[in-house]
Amino acid sequence: MGRHRFHGDATRFQVIADFVAERYWREVRYVADVAGGQGMLARILAKQYRYEAEVIDPRAWVLRGVRHQASAFDPAFATYYDLIIGLHPDGALREVAQAALLRPAIVVPCCNFWSETKLGQAELIDQIEQYYALHGVQYERVEFPFKGPKNIGLVSAPPQPPAAGRTGEANP
Repeated sequence: MGRHRFHGDATRFQVIADFVAERYWREVRYVADVAGGQGMLARILAKQYRYEAEVIDPRAWVLRGVRHQASAFDPAFATYYDLIIGLHPDGALREVAQAALLRPAIVVPCCNFWSETKLGQAELIDQIEQYYALHGVQYERVEFPFKGPKNIGLVSAPPQPPAAGRTGEANP
């Protein structure tokens, strides 16, 4: 990673990629790196762990060999992917959270693109957790081992559909 210039802690890409591999291993194959910028996370996921990782970002400048879509992320298309990642997704923060209603997601917010009200990092995470709770999204708060303070994320799974009841049986 020494040849590439990144804002913030450049180790965050490897940390998140390692987390994905450890947590999901072969449960996922197709990964969306939303607002992934140059695509370093997608590159590591693809080359080191053999995931089908793709950057979805309207800024069309990615590292050579990184799959990408030069467009904004639409949460309605989240079902194409097995995992949605928003590592400092800026303006796509809400869309990544909405995608968590449909697919497992990891979001590590850096800036308040959630509310017009000024929110600090802790309040921002709280607001996203409230959104998840309201919509039945299962989640856990994770402090990732890279330089903070923008290293707190939410790892989530979509709401579970209600269990199908048996038909034709009388209720006791």
